[in-house]
Amino acid sequence: MSNNNIAESSNTQNPILKLLDCSLRVSVIPLSVATIWLTVTNKQDNSVYGDVKFNNLLGLKYMVCTSAICAAYALFAAIASWIRYFVTKAWLFFVSDQIVAYLMVTSGAAVMEILYLAYNGDQKVTWSEACDSYGKFCNKMKVALILHALVLCCFIVLALISACRVFSKFDPPFFSKQDNEERT
Repeated sequence: MSNNNIAESSNTQNPILKLLDCSLRVSVIPLSVATIWLTVTNKQDNSVYGDVKFNNLLGLKYMVCTSAICAAYALFAAIASWIRYFVTKAWLFFVSDQIVAYLMVTSGAAVMEILYLAYNGDQKVTWSEACDSYGKFCNKMKVALILHALVLCCFIVLALISACRVFSKFDPPFFSKQDNEERT
């Protein structure tokens, strides 16, 4: 079977999988944009301690950059998934989906750490809880993190779908009866 026949047969085998793939990619875009908007517009002023905004925290900047990359990639991938040239390059989506998923994990972890410290402080270095003074800021950060986690869940499913597309092109390994006897 030639590469084109393999790509066409794997494409026509699972139209539901293709629809799910495209739907998840399209749904990631508004979720990522909402995450960016919530994070960038998040600021609060306190008359005692001053103001806090997303520019003050490197982890939030990282999440904004990651969300922007994610939204741009999702838009490109949603469009490319309908172009025959890119459909035959399943490994390209597989690798890209993996990279974006890992970026999402790292940026989500950075924001989770910021939120943990904001709510609990760090007594060893005498940091007090910041969310007592900046409750609105912390609540918007929580919502942005939840949206970010939803995007991550979408990309985990997308990574599984792209892995299925890549690895379904290969036959499972063949083991003879003699090979099985040698293993035991």
